[in-house]
Amino acid sequence: MNLFKQVKGFWASIVLAVIFAVVTQFLITGDVLNQFYSNTLFYIGINIILAASLHLIIGVTGQFSIGHAGFLAIGAYASAIMTVKLGLPFPVALLAGGIAAALAGLVIGIPSLRLKGDYLAIATLGFGEIVRIIFLNVDYVGGASGMTVPHLTTWPWIFACVVFTIVVIVNFTNSTHGRACISIRENEIAADAMGINTTYYKVTAFVIGSFFAGIAGALYAHNFYIIQPTNFGFLKSFDILIFVVFGGLGSMSGAVIAAILLTIVSTYLQSYPELRMIIYSLVLVVMMIYRPQGLLGTKELTSFFKFGKSAKGGARDENKHTVA
Repeated sequence: MNLFKQVKGFWASIVLAVIFAVVTQFLITGDVLNQFYSNTLFYIGINIILAASLHLIIGVTGQFSIGHAGFLAIGAYASAIMTVKLGLPFPVALLAGGIAAALAGLVIGIPSLRLKGDYLAIATLGFGEIVRIIFLNVDYVGGASGMTVPHLTTWPWIFACVVFTIVVIVNFTNSTHGRACISIRENEIAADAMGINTTYYKVTAFVIGSFFAGIAGALYAHNFYIIQPTNFGFLKSFDILIFVVFGGLGSMSGAVIAAILLTIVSTYLQSYPELRMIIYSLVLVVMMIYRPQGLLGTKELTSFFKFGKSAKGGARDENKHTVA
């Protein structure tokens, strides 16, 4: 019976999402949503993919990575090379961006994920900066001037990638492999003692998160006409990290909601360049003071629609994961 309810809820969510996508597409093609609102919507979708991918690494597996902008850059440049240099179609470029980022995640993940805590953060931060400096000095991709990229990102592509990302990560989290990753987050020593191959699962989560960051990079590159190494500095990694922390470590719904809210806030504050970062920072400071566990803590949005024993039994202590 529970399985039937889960399947029914899944397909109901998919149907509602498709209706939303179709209505939005009509609004875009009918010029009801102008270029500003369309770009904001596209940017929200890209940030949702980035937040969900980093959520898998930090929120689910508990690995503190601050080099996500490096995978975003690899996906962006790999896809741009496919379309601009090789003349391949956009779907191929999209897949190439994800695969290139996943391979980079595998290469950096195997040695660095043996580290923990601050050491892992420093290693991933260094990786992100290495990637940026490489693209800065490679003339084939334009160096510091960047690459001019055709505008191929559309709403259907954004929507399809967002849904695919969320479905894959949610199902992975709820699978046996996801439970192993959660056990690593809760207590890596205990997980290792129970026979869980902690390095394998950490690398797996890292590669999957990197793949989706590469997909986001491909969408990003083909939406903003030009990509430059300066777009992928360490501050970009912190922006993505904020989505996950602001939404609540361990909550996919929280990461998605935070990505939407903070993207909207950041976009509308662009009219006030002098006050933009001050207001943005104040919002985060106030949030961390009065809600240190994030918007949803470790809960998912669906838990607020459950009543009775299942809701109480499935509830978790949202105070476990706070920001020091």
